Amino acid sequence: MTAMAPTRTEPDLSYLLDHTSHVLRSQMAARLADIGLTARMHCVLVHALEEERTQAQLAEIGDMDKTTMVVTVDALEKAGLAERRPSSVDRRARIIAVTEEGAKVAAQSQKIVDEVHQAALGSLPADEREVLLRALNRLVTGHLETPVEGQSTARRARQKGN
Repeated sequence: MTAMAPTRTEPDLSYLLDHTSHVLRSQMAARLADIGLTARMHCVLVHALEEERTQAQLAEIGDMDKTTMVVTVDALEKAGLAERRPSSVDRRARIIAVTEEGAKVAAQSQKIVDEVHQAALGSLPADEREVLLRALNRLVTGHLETPVEGQSTARRARQKGN
């Protein structure tokens, strides 16, 4: 006997957001790999260039656990793109400083990220693009701003601005 599946009463928003996010991330990963970076490496470089930030602050911005952050910074150091240095404002803290070469690579990677985003948005008519961005921003700053913590918490997506 075959059970009847329940009738869907709403569009599958989870699928739509998950699928588009997955494809966007895969496109971004492929393009960044061309210059030897990962999305996490890009995130650290760009945000470390904005202002003096500690490894912990950058991990929070990039939604990375400590181990992932250490591996990411190690890779950036090995590539000569960033280095750990004492903070200029707190001698106890260490910051991630982007090297001159790292700043050049960050500019290149930001161009790639912008191109990937533009290609995705450019596939929509201008009026739909504006509506989509407005609606997504409203969800991210409103109803879907804060995840619900539970026994089996879902993996958190990257935060805004990364």
